[in-house]
Amino acid sequence: MGRRKKIVQECERLMDNPENIRNIAIAAHIDHGKTTLTDNLLAGAGMISSDLAGEQLAMDTEEDEQERGITIDAANVSMTHEYQETNHLINLIDTPGHVDFGGDVTRAMRAVDGALVVVDAVEGTMPQTETVLRQALREGVKPALFINKVDRLINELQEGPEEMQERLQTVIGDVNELIRGMAEEKYEEEGWQVSVQDGTVAFGSALYNWATSVPQMQATGIDFADIIDYNRNDEIDELREYSPLSTVVLDMVAEHFPNPVKAQPERVPTVWRGDDTTELAEGMRLVDDEGDVVFMVTDIGIDPHAGEIATGRLFSGTLERGQDLYVSGTAGTNRIQSVGIFMGGEREEVERVPAGNIAAVTGLRDAIAGSTVSSSEMTPFESIEHISEPVITKSVEAQNMDDLPKLIETLQQVSKEDPTIRIEINEDTGEHLISGQGELHLEVITQRIERNQGIPVTTGEPIVVFREAVQQPSDTVEGQSPNRHNRFYLTVEPLSKEITETLKRGEASMDMPETERREALQEAGMDKDTSQEIETIHGTNILVDDTKGIQHLNETMELVVEGWEEALDDGPLAAEPVQGTLIRLEDARLHEDAIHRGPAQVIPAVRQAVHGALIDGRISMLEPIQNVRIDVPSEHMGPASGELQGRRGRVDDMYQEGDLMVVEGVAPVDEMIGFASDIRSATEGRASWNTENAGFQVMADNLQPDTIMEIRERKGMKLELPASVDYF
Repeated sequence: MGRRKKIVQECERLMDNPENIRNIAIAAHIDHGKTTLTDNLLAGAGMISSDLAGEQLAMDTEEDEQERGITIDAANVSMTHEYQETNHLINLIDTPGHVDFGGDVTRAMRAVDGALVVVDAVEGTMPQTETVLRQALREGVKPALFINKVDRLINELQEGPEEMQERLQTVIGDVNELIRGMAEEKYEEEGWQVSVQDGTVAFGSALYNWATSVPQMQATGIDFADIIDYNRNDEIDELREYSPLSTVVLDMVAEHFPNPVKAQPERVPTVWRGDDTTELAEGMRLVDDEGDVVFMVTDIGIDPHAGEIATGRLFSGTLERGQDLYVSGTAGTNRIQSVGIFMGGEREEVERVPAGNIAAVTGLRDAIAGSTVSSSEMTPFESIEHISEPVITKSVEAQNMDDLPKLIETLQQVSKEDPTIRIEINEDTGEHLISGQGELHLEVITQRIERNQGIPVTTGEPIVVFREAVQQPSDTVEGQSPNRHNRFYLTVEPLSKEITETLKRGEASMDMPETERREALQEAGMDKDTSQEIETIHGTNILVDDTKGIQHLNETMELVVEGWEEALDDGPLAAEPVQGTLIRLEDARLHEDAIHRGPAQVIPAVRQAVHGALIDGRISMLEPIQNVRIDVPSEHMGPASGELQGRRGRVDDMYQEGDLMVVEGVAPVDEMIGFASDIRSATEGRASWNTENAGFQVMADNLQPDTIMEIRERKGMKLELPASVDYF
């Protein structure tokens, strides 16, 4: 029997013992060594050759991942590891580090209970380190820390034991400060801080396949001074033999990450708002493999032979071929065609997968990333809230009109696989707009359409996604229906940044119990009375009903909400979405006869009132911005900072780190298009840089008129604004 078959059989055997299962994700800033680390873990588990570990990039299975040398898709693997004479099943997800593919990280965190955060010993915590930690903690996923590239401290920076330990303590302190700031209660009460003494921190070199931790030092007697000697005496092979990376890291995983039995009672209330007194809820808490099937889909992929593969976490029940299961938000049931687990790039079919595991299923044709799949109809899991939102748009057209139906089908599939991509399809003109997290995100998507689907496409220039937002409270504005029989009176006011962020993060939504929603909004600064009168929430906008005793309003409110949402989706300046706005319905006059207050009357009246109030509230354009970090030799610092400042950017800080200067600042996304080639030219290719989406800010007044007119012209709108927009 082949080695791989034996591993699959051992995984199948271990699936039935959730106490010995660990579901984990590896997450980090780009180029901090996640995929090389994963290679070495796979080699330690006997799944790939140890000679190729670090070079094979076994989890980067797509051709473009190998070409670019970065992880684009989250990849799953199941492996076994013996710890304290007990074999453990470790279901691992290797996640991308590039900010453009952060959606994969967010979805992976829903499937796991532990996150191994990897940090470069020289670079320390970086913007994406903070982002992946935030994604883990929001999902109730426990962190541990692996500090990678320690060899660079020894060989490049020539640090001694004391200097090295001081630097490592700084990294640990920075990570703990991030954890404390994001989840203080867990940090204090549940001991979620990472600690050398507790064994939740390991150090090492994924490139050279060695690692250590306090338990490992105690077991081997090898300390930092010895590690330095091994490195400087070119005795890495001996160090690797005494202290292999896979043993140290997987021991830490087995010892310190919770198993599903411990994790699910705490995680289920975090991600599910259903009735916790039901048998179904009890089944999830107990990881009951005989209970109802409850499966959370976190990833949709395509296998050329098997079709769509839905991967996700099974919270209760057992998945088997032939089951008919409900998919949230769709009618009828889907029948499972096969059940399997991932072994890197390959999916291995198995007879069954019980609760507590990560499974790969075919046959769920209606599922998308984020679907709840179950054997009985149930309240779905909370939607997966992505921290970033699309900021760049490109038009995509098929070069051959005969390919148009196939392109439409492919784009629909793309949005199903990746919810952070937004697709707008104009079937009449053949133009399709794809919105994503950044230039690279869209470049990868369009290349895959051409390479994988064989559809030659033409792409337009990148278009930046804008927002509209009011800057001050408005007076009361009237909206009148076309038949003049219905009138609505509205005011608008800007929501505070704290409330807007609470809504953006999904910490207050209409899906939540009302008391929880009120508490979240009041904590963010909303007054008690307003939080109690909320009619609905749309994106980061809130509608409050302040009317008293208006006849027929209850039966008309659905149309009011529809008109309100339409008005917010297409703001009055350039038909860009409106954000961060509180709209109060102050009064209404409605016709007695229902036939005179139908959709054709109410929706235009509400839309008119909303747009009028937004304009009176001095609505302005918001542009997306990015945090920018540039690492560059000191002789190139001037040109590097000049590139940032020449893009309407702001330099916030400059400091030395090792032998490089670091420039940190902020710049508009619109101005950062083409930055890659320009910064290379300006610094002779010596700069490395990272960007992170940082939300939206009000555009300078002098830039607004031209920007608005450019967008209106592109969208085929009238090239004049309402007369009341007079503040430019």
